[in-house]
Amino acid sequence: MELISTRGKGKALEASKATLSGIAPDGGLYVPSFFPKIDAADYAALGYPELTAKILGLFFEDIENLGTLTQEAYKSFDHPDIAPVVKIGESEYVMELWHGPTLAFKDMALSVLPRLMTSALKDDSGRDVLILVATSGDTGKAALEGFCDVAGTKIVVFYPNDGVSEMQRLQMVTQGGSNTKVIGIKGNFDDAQNGVKEIFADKEFADTIDKHSFRLSSANSINFGRLAPQIAYYVWAYVQLLGRGEIEKGEKINFVVPTGNFGNILAAYYAKKMGLPVGKLICASNKNNVLTDFFRQGKYTLDRQFYKTMSPSMDILISSNLERLLFELSDRDAEKVAGMMARLKTDGSYAIDDAVKNEPEEDFYADWCSEEETMAAIKSTFEDKGYLLDTHTAVAAGVYDKYKRSTERTKTVIVSTASPYKFPADVLASLGLDTSGLGIFEMAQKLRDISGTQIPKQIEGLMTKEEIHTNVIEKSQMRQAVLESID
Repeated sequence: MELISTRGKGKALEASKATLSGIAPDGGLYVPSFFPKIDAADYAALGYPELTAKILGLFFEDIENLGTLTQEAYKSFDHPDIAPVVKIGESEYVMELWHGPTLAFKDMALSVLPRLMTSALKDDSGRDVLILVATSGDTGKAALEGFCDVAGTKIVVFYPNDGVSEMQRLQMVTQGGSNTKVIGIKGNFDDAQNGVKEIFADKEFADTIDKHSFRLSSANSINFGRLAPQIAYYVWAYVQLLGRGEIEKGEKINFVVPTGNFGNILAAYYAKKMGLPVGKLICASNKNNVLTDFFRQGKYTLDRQFYKTMSPSMDILISSNLERLLFELSDRDAEKVAGMMARLKTDGSYAIDDAVKNEPEEDFYADWCSEEETMAAIKSTFEDKGYLLDTHTAVAAGVYDKYKRSTERTKTVIVSTASPYKFPADVLASLGLDTSGLGIFEMAQKLRDISGTQIPKQIEGLMTKEEIHTNVIEKSQMRQAVLESID
């Protein structure tokens, strides 16, 4: 299949080539030229790696070893189902996407992406790939883990120095590997993300990188190779409920997704476009509720305060993947999308046409949770249902509670994006427990004791790891830092 740019000026590319490029030359994002159709029942007998390979095969038609590739990608996950679906209420389920090496949902795709890239590199010009990543917490570590010591690649991760949890920071700055670099940015995630985007848009800098025998690419969800594997777990969730007799064939289900950069929920939207029986996609935001306002008002504006919250991976004001949704809402009018993105850059806002303002309501419901509501969701879910949420999934649970008050009880899957052990201080505080005087690992032990769950080996391993990456820079120094990483 060929992919096209949301802004219309880049030439169409095979999916594998587009994955190597990451972002289109015109600054747009690659999207499928059409959506292949699926019947979820066709996947009923497949394990998770096999199902993912089938979904990827609909897009990456030029990669032959997808079955082997996905088996290798998921062999280190610590649950046999890879993405278990747990029933916690009469019509309520949690899909756990954090059983991979970094305890976050980003592993679901970033275990696959390096393998897609190395397969595509076999037919490339001989240049290595330089992966640039901006992270709000989880993508960075998952990308580092996925690309660590992968031949033909180097990876540089930028993170907001004061904008990630301590456990997330430790996971990144202790990362080994001869091809990895982790750098803190003085600013927030949007500063890091904008800096990476500016580097991609700088043709002169790309030429400089080319002279070093590298080509730039990305592991953020702006890369279609990161987005495509995420479609699979929505199909998987449906197949699991179908196989258990929880739903009938063709019965619609809802998904609740804690949302920051819009990639995770966009994958669910793509699954729906491909024919998966989905009712509502419930977009759950924290106090940085720019997406809630967009879906309610049809306007996206950056003229608002940025908040640091207990769900740091969602502390985002520029949701890059929303551009792909705009492309569909605009009836694939690339010129219109390019205009909206230009207005966002110059004016800090854009609005969708009145003619399509109501269209998102057919697919999406959006709401947000305050810090207090997020804490209450953790406490009530644990006390009433015996299930422990992290701070991001709690936002989804809190928004779902609001949704249930005024709508029908369709079977609903809450997408759980991280292990609670990545955020022990806030989880314990939500449960009303005192953490004063405790170190981060003592908090993990306390969480283990009160919940009866096991501390993941990934967290235990951090206790003895040395901090390797200690550099913190200004946003203006990012280009120089990239060049130093390949010298």
